Amino acid sequence: MGHGHGHGHGHGADSDRRYLAAALVLLVVFMAAEVVIGVIANSIALISDAGHMLTDAASIALALIAMSMAARPARGAYTFGWKRAEILSAAINGLTFVLLVVYFVYEGVRRLIEPPEVKGLLVFGTALAGIAVNAVAAWLIARADRSSLNVEGAFQHILNDMYAFIATAIAGAVVWLTGWGRADAIAALVVAALMARSAYGLLRDAGRILFEAAPPGVHPAEVSAAITAHGDVTGVEDLHVWTVTSGFPALSAHVIVKTGGDCHRIRRELAELLHERFHIDHTTLQVDHVPGTACRIVKASGSPHAGPPTAGIAS
Repeated sequence: MGHGHGHGHGHGADSDRRYLAAALVLLVVFMAAEVVIGVIANSIALISDAGHMLTDAASIALALIAMSMAARPARGAYTFGWKRAEILSAAINGLTFVLLVVYFVYEGVRRLIEPPEVKGLLVFGTALAGIAVNAVAAWLIARADRSSLNVEGAFQHILNDMYAFIATAIAGAVVWLTGWGRADAIAALVVAALMARSAYGLLRDAGRILFEAAPPGVHPAEVSAAITAHGDVTGVEDLHVWTVTSGFPALSAHVIVKTGGDCHRIRRELAELLHERFHIDHTTLQVDHVPGTACRIVKASGSPHAGPPTAGIAS
């Protein structure tokens, strides 16, 4: 039984943490100011933006915690370490979106029916400042490793908040120039729609990993066909393809080869095939002769995530 290539991210975890921490400080300071201004201006659009920004800050805080947990080495019963902490963080971010969508849809519809008096100029000016703050925060997080679903979840929060501020700025200008107060409620509904879109994407991607579906774009039937297309392979059984965490696809399979085939060579060739064609670096292949002659394979693990080196005997 052998293991394929290693796994790693191209960005430094320390620099990612610095970018996220800087964005967090920026958002918390502005959010506190926006809550006060939203109450003064009586604007549900501004308050919804502040609520959205609260989830931004929470998502970044969760991302930082999850990054620290995911960096812990594999130990004891946790043979993959805590690498799925970032996926749980992304799922929590998606669920906070859902809760906020419900609230802002309710409040937006209520204010459409009974529009309150809104200070449009104050809303407009605050929204413009919010656009600038979120643009800087988005730039900071974009410099981190966005292949991580955890970081991508935080980035989507910031990006959606910037779009929401654009909608709020337009609504503030309309209220200021025309006095039509319902524009503020409509902007809140636009924010809710953006949140719903992001919630769907985050929950879908996190769900695929938590339920151990095959990575996007990797179809088990195609993987099985590619393995059995090898000249010395007669069949493949117990094929499993899943994602441990963002950017860490894994595969295990029982491969049957022709009698007399070189199990060591075939395993290496299949591992290289899976790496080049499907970008799967962590592979565990049990290679057997057919029908009954087993081949002994002893090889240390080449993956930093697979625990201590092991020797496998195909049975």
